Amino acid sequence: MRFSLAAALFLVIATPAVAQYPSKPVRLVVPFPPGASNDTVARAAGQKLSEALGQPVVIDNRSGAGGSIGAAILARSPADGYTLMVTSTSYTTNAGVQPNLPFDPVGDIAPVAMIGRGPMMVVVAPAVPAQSFKEFLALAKAQPGKLNYTSSGIGSAPHLATELFMSMTGVDMVHVPYKGLGPAMVDLIAGRVQVLIASLPSVLPHVKAGKVRGLAVTSAQRSSFAPGLPTVTESGVPGYTSELWWGVFAPARTPAPVVTRLHAETIKFVAAEDMRKLLADAGAEPAALSTAEFGGQIRAEIDKWAKLAKQRGIKAE
Repeated sequence: MRFSLAAALFLVIATPAVAQYPSKPVRLVVPFPPGASNDTVARAAGQKLSEALGQPVVIDNRSGAGGSIGAAILARSPADGYTLMVTSTSYTTNAGVQPNLPFDPVGDIAPVAMIGRGPMMVVVAPAVPAQSFKEFLALAKAQPGKLNYTSSGIGSAPHLATELFMSMTGVDMVHVPYKGLGPAMVDLIAGRVQVLIASLPSVLPHVKAGKVRGLAVTSAQRSSFAPGLPTVTESGVPGYTSELWWGVFAPARTPAPVVTRLHAETIKFVAAEDMRKLLADAGAEPAALSTAEFGGQIRAEIDKWAKLAKQRGIKAE
């Protein structure tokens, strides 16, 4: 009886607060530094949420540890809808390669809505004698340990996307990690490394300029931003996918009506023409997943990357 009375009292107290949400400014944690692509998407999302909610949305950049510092702040915040986070694929890649995070990436943080998603592209240096992904796959299999692939760092999305490809095909390439895609691309163009899987905005200008060769995209379907390129799946690696995405998160146990409101407002603003253009600049398109679907994807990706990290011996720097 005491439990039922307490629960009822909580509902009486909590319901008015939920009904009035939001009645004060909302903090939006961005676990990356100002100016990064994640920050650009987050600031645009924050502006749209501010307009929709009728309250200021204050951006709070908390970069470090590949996004884990900002995520830990969110996990420790009150579950009232006044602290949110916009982050990206790095949330699941970090969770996959860092088993000892200072928070539970599934139990402490709740996905609210995906903002957008897009593929990466497999590109090779001009000197690589492969004009298609199928030719590249045959070449890599015929020359184990001879090709070097690069990435923006150990545990990054480009690194894991390439390791996933190798685990599914038996291909053996040597990893040459860099601190960021800029220097990785410089050495790819120069031919010091031969292979890179990275976001479309990072590689597409160089593909169009003829400095590197695009072979395939990593999404399940072909991309409207590179319609002439096949997917990795249709090019000989069935079931292969590795996409980039951005999304809104809240502390776990945030009231369901608040999550529902935030999800609905996010789905609205990602359909706006200016947001579609911003996402297109990132090689992405709006995503209309339900909260449950987004949550299912998060759990599946964490499991996928954790298994890959264990299989391939990948440990975060």
